[in-house]
Amino acid sequence: MNEQIIFEKIKEELEKAPRNQFTLELHLQMIKYADDLKTITAKEFCAGVGLKESFGTEFSKMRNLTNRLKSAGLKTDMI
Repeated sequence: MNEQIIFEKIKEELEKAPRNQFTLELHLQMIKYADDLKTITAKEFCAGVGLKESFGTEFSKMRNLTNRLKSAGLKTDMI
């Protein structure tokens, strides 16, 4: 899937998320699209989604966590 399309989908989900669920939704979306975004940097992710660069650390964490979750049986395409 095209990165721009993914960024737009993530933005849409973040806009729909209740204020107190923003970070949770962000983490979920990062996990969901980790495989499709494995070639981009955290800085590129933040720019694409319109987030502060400080969220780049979260992107890196979730990408690493995704590998562990998938090893345990998570199917990211089911999120």
